[in-house]
Amino acid sequence: MKKTIVFAAVLFAVISLFAQPVREENELTVYSYDSFSGEWGPAGSLIPAFEKKTGIKVNLVGAGDAVQMLSRLELEGDSTPADVVLGITDDFAYRAYDMLSPYESPVLEDIPDELEFDKEHRLIPFDYGAFAFVYDSEAGVRKPESLEDLASPEYKDKVILIDPRTSSVGLGLLYWTYNQFGDDAIEWWKAVGENALTIADGWSSAYGLFTEGEAPIVLSYTTSPVYHVMNDNTTRYQAIIFPAGHEATIEGIGILKTTDMREEAEAFVDFILTEGQLDIAIANSMYPANSAVELPDAFAWAPKPDIMYTSATIPEDKRTELVESWTEAMTR
Repeated sequence: MKKTIVFAAVLFAVISLFAQPVREENELTVYSYDSFSGEWGPAGSLIPAFEKKTGIKVNLVGAGDAVQMLSRLELEGDSTPADVVLGITDDFAYRAYDMLSPYESPVLEDIPDELEFDKEHRLIPFDYGAFAFVYDSEAGVRKPESLEDLASPEYKDKVILIDPRTSSVGLGLLYWTYNQFGDDAIEWWKAVGENALTIADGWSSAYGLFTEGEAPIVLSYTTSPVYHVMNDNTTRYQAIIFPAGHEATIEGIGILKTTDMREEAEAFVDFILTEGQLDIAIANSMYPANSAVELPDAFAWAPKPDIMYTSATIPEDKRTELVESWTEAMTR
């Protein structure tokens, strides 16, 4: 009996330990996407700077991509150890709102209204980009002038697309084509799919094939050339701006309802929206949400489209229908 009681007590302690992770006093737990917290991400400089400024220790948890972070938070529910979540994009934001608490940050006055996809400020934009096709200006291929242009036979095997079922970048293009073509978007995919060298499963594999010279045009971001200017000292790779517009992607930061470190969480959000903006813009090759931030000259190679669509205009049930239609059309 004593052995049974001891065993039960130990088992209960172990279960409790994993159910309620122990953290140090005054430690803020932040969930972020992996590329933010990874070796080449901005966290390496930002987190120590925040800790030094505030005296608040940060437990930064790389939680996968935006979808994986959401799934983790949904699974953990009210028992999540997270105080702040960083990197939820506007297209998946609706799944996070019930878990987040509004925050009227004083920095909001420096964030343009058109970027504020959540008017209740449960998620506050900290950076944004626009999907675009990037081309190799030294490959001898004519620069396409529109989405329609990419269906021309001259681009046979010269375009790398990305699967919208497995990548937020591919999904961004699916939304982009719907915002421009409506229900004819799938017909565009069929036509351009004939020209595609491949439909990659993610951005990294697609962009890797592009920089290896496998094809001269790839789906990416308007800001992608910034990396090459700053790190490779080349303007060879250039973003193509189409007059009809581009799809925007906006990344947000929010505070969990369940946090018991509200003041510290607000301090972290404000830091990301101010002192953290330049490092994030450079490391992520994205535009800073804070309009007061001055960017390096390399961002001259990241032109902003005059027209930017957002997924907020597409009803949730239509988004599901689009992916299903794409799957049926492109995998038969």
